[in-house]
Amino acid sequence: MAEVKTNEFIPNYASPPGETLAEILEVRGMSQAELAARMGMTPKTINEIVKGKAPITPETAIKLEQVLDVQATFWNTREQHFREILARVEDKGRLGSQVSWLREIPVRELINRGAIPDLKDKTELVQHALKFFGVASETQWHEVWEIVPVSYRKSPKVESSFGSLAAWLRLGELKAQTIECDKYDEKKFKESLAAMRSLTMQPPKVFEPELKRLCAKSGVALVFVSELQKTRVSGAIRWVNPYKAIIQLSLRYKSDDQFWFTFFHEAGHVILHSSKEIFLEGMDHKNTKENEADDFAANFLVPPAEHKRLMIEGYSSKAAIGGFAKSIGVAPGIVVGRLQHDGLLPMSYCNDLKRRFILID
Repeated sequence: MAEVKTNEFIPNYASPPGETLAEILEVRGMSQAELAARMGMTPKTINEIVKGKAPITPETAIKLEQVLDVQATFWNTREQHFREILARVEDKGRLGSQVSWLREIPVRELINRGAIPDLKDKTELVQHALKFFGVASETQWHEVWEIVPVSYRKSPKVESSFGSLAAWLRLGELKAQTIECDKYDEKKFKESLAAMRSLTMQPPKVFEPELKRLCAKSGVALVFVSELQKTRVSGAIRWVNPYKAIIQLSLRYKSDDQFWFTFFHEAGHVILHSSKEIFLEGMDHKNTKENEADDFAANFLVPPAEHKRLMIEGYSSKAAIGGFAKSIGVAPGIVVGRLQHDGLLPMSYCNDLKRRFILID
């Protein structure tokens, strides 16, 4: 993430270029009326320029250059700086009215992650928070982020904060911007899933870079962003454009069975559902598309024919589970998770076969 700059000096006052013009006229002993006559303009217009009420246009700057022998570039630059400072002063007042919006977003967590600077001035904090989200105002924040195309897996048991969810998604979006991806190729992504599945047996230091590489070659940016408080999100999928998707994982559930199920759930969304659709899933229920993604992940990790064998034979010993997992080419923890989900194995059994991951982002 780009370093947050906090030492930039932005003045809160503006000196109009007309003041410089007045000083030059005084030094040269020229009145405003004489200058107006030489430039072919009215004395009123010259007076308004001197007072900062009227702008120095590029045409006026050229006339000033001809009459006073002061380059037009100088006048244009002074005018531009003056108007910019005026706009910033006005904008600061506008931002001051949006301070209450800070209560909707996880300010302290964003500060701790270096996304925004730690400032006492709430107005400046609003400015940096809006810049982090890539919007101009609180109004645009609601318009952009409340309809962000996202289908996310979350816990129905704990209330989540939309502001925290939006911040988590934005952190992922910024990470994804740094990942160079080929254009999305559905065929290539489907073909790479088998190689991705084989990575379930590898440790994170091996599978993480390879998984990201395979995704990027297919037009999918895979990013890991640890969850923020009140997000309760384990994964999300959204499209930046028709040529690039983002799969974002939080490792909320740190065991390998949960991690890989979530990844292939999101991969299922990429393959099964239109890039033009906007998914904002319900807080406490699953819809048809979520169920479809669940089925995709479950069947890809443990194919239906193998699952039938698993259901018939049952596997209660660690050795048997390990042997079955090896025979179908997945990590033992994935088989344990499936058996527990199907009610064939108590939730407290064989959990030591699951590997736990720690996300450092």
